Amino acid sequence: MKRHLYLLAGLTALGLGAIGIILPLLPTVPFVILAAFCFARSSPRLEAWLVEHESFGPHIMNWREGRAITKKGKRAALVAFSVSVIIALVFVELPWNLIPMAAALIGGTWIWTRAEPKLPAENAIEASGEIEKAPPIWPEFPDSTDSSAKGPPSHKE
Repeated sequence: MKRHLYLLAGLTALGLGAIGIILPLLPTVPFVILAAFCFARSSPRLEAWLVEHESFGPHIMNWREGRAITKKGKRAALVAFSVSVIIALVFVELPWNLIPMAAALIGGTWIWTRAEPKLPAENAIEASGEIEKAPPIWPEFPDSTDSSAKGPPSHKE
């Protein structure tokens, strides 16, 4: 019974993701990731199809490996949310147009704060243990308690 519920939920999520291709406020990739989760518990064949899919597979793997969303995916989601808000402002009266606006703000904020996937080269270096320390962004200044430090030049005349 549980397997059938996961299959139904996966098919529903996949259907919503398909609708999300057309409707800007309904995101596609999160529903596909949810469908992959449900199919992993109900239909290995459908899960494999999604994970190996040319378009959705990389998004699913990024999410599974590091709860990450690519910059391109974040931008696409924010553009879709912006289009939804504009459509709502033009065609829907107050207070109903606030619903898509709130959904866009909440969803957009959540998506933008997700991590971005590591590059394959970063994963290989990290796995080999040869992580180099990046050079500092700011110059290092001497500690003010150090008596040998000269400090800034004075401007006395």
